[in-house]
Amino acid sequence: MEETKTVRVVVEGRVQGVWYRGWTVQEANAHGLDGWVRNLSDGRVEAIFHGPADRVDRMIQACRAGPPSASVSRVLAEPWSEHPGHGFHQRPTA
Repeated sequence: MEETKTVRVVVEGRVQGVWYRGWTVQEANAHGLDGWVRNLSDGRVEAIFHGPADRVDRMIQACRAGPPSASVSRVLAEPWSEHPGHGFHQRPTA
C-alpha cells in the first residue's frame, strides 16, 4: 500500500492577484491530491495537500515556482494531522 501524507503549505511572495490559487487547484487535481487552497489576509497563500507521499512532495516543489506571473520568495511546509476531505478546491480568504 502506498504511503500517504498530509501537509500544510504557506507560500510567500507575490502570490495574490496572479492566479496562484487557480493554478494550485489545477496542479493538485493533476497530481490526484485532496485538499484546499486559500489566500490569507496578510498576502500569503495557504494550502493543505493530502495524497501519496511522492505526489505531495512534487506538489510542494511545484509551489516553489507557481504560475508564470507569480514570484515566490518562500514555501513553508509542515506535517498536518487533519484529513482535508476528498477532492481539491479553493476556499475563501482567511
